[in-house]
Amino acid sequence: MNSEVKVAVQTWANSLSDLVPVLKGIDTTTRMSDIRDAYAQMLAQNPPPAGVRFEPVDMGGVAGTLVTPDVLKTDAVLMYIHGGAYIVGRPDGYQGIGGNYAKMLGARVYMPDYRLAPEHPFPAPIDDTLRAYEWLLEQRIPASKIAFAGESAGGAMVVSVMVAAKSKGLPLPAVGSSISPWANLEHTGASMSNREGLDPLNSKPVLDILARAFLGETLANHPLASPVFADVTGLPPILVQIGENELMLSDALRLANHLADNRVRVNLEIWPGMFHAWHFYAGMLLEGLQAMDSSVRFIDAGLSDADR
Repeated sequence: MNSEVKVAVQTWANSLSDLVPVLKGIDTTTRMSDIRDAYAQMLAQNPPPAGVRFEPVDMGGVAGTLVTPDVLKTDAVLMYIHGGAYIVGRPDGYQGIGGNYAKMLGARVYMPDYRLAPEHPFPAPIDDTLRAYEWLLEQRIPASKIAFAGESAGGAMVVSVMVAAKSKGLPLPAVGSSISPWANLEHTGASMSNREGLDPLNSKPVLDILARAFLGETLANHPLASPVFADVTGLPPILVQIGENELMLSDALRLANHLADNRVRVNLEIWPGMFHAWHFYAGMLLEGLQAMDSSVRFIDAGLSDADR
């Protein structure tokens, strides 16, 4: 990791430093809205590429952002599901990765602005994202022309929203790309211990607090909160990308194995030395650009296969 990326990642970690005291009730003066604003402004320092434009969109009652590249190569669309532990994050902070997907795919990208915990705990974020997907279908976009991608909590929702859609009898998207998925809120994977200190963005005690703030009274093994426990039979092809330094490594491997055990076509990529959601730094980190390119190729192939 070069010095520029180290500074950027440290800035990312610092942007979350006030979150835990607020969630624990120790800090009663800092507003959650201020933390969310700072988080969005921090992520927005990863700029979108030239040649894409952004506009607000109402996704069936869920606010969202539509990213449109100047050069459209396909009528297929991507729904990008942002992360942020279900507590922070909104589309204006994800214009970098959303714009990169739009330009590299030559496709429109929709980013739903789902409700956030702790004000709106589980299952509100999943419900909103499912509603956004339903809205895409209502626009007469065939499911075979829709792809999902997301990172962290959004990486888990790539799978969870598919599971929720299947339970509701909806047609499933063509393909999904799950980046650094927060796939098991029980945090039982070995890497939750042996990667502690290597992952610059996460620590298990903090993840435990974030998970409980999202879950409320729900058990951590609920299938829609932790897709390693979900019925994933019948899902479309899914790519799982995880950094080798991540606390979430073992549980991402468990997710990939769970998909494979249930006859879902899954590609697993483990990137040595990489940290959580390194794709954000594609403009300054070669591995970030390479991982983005791999994700785009997987999505392209999945959309092509579904269109046959």
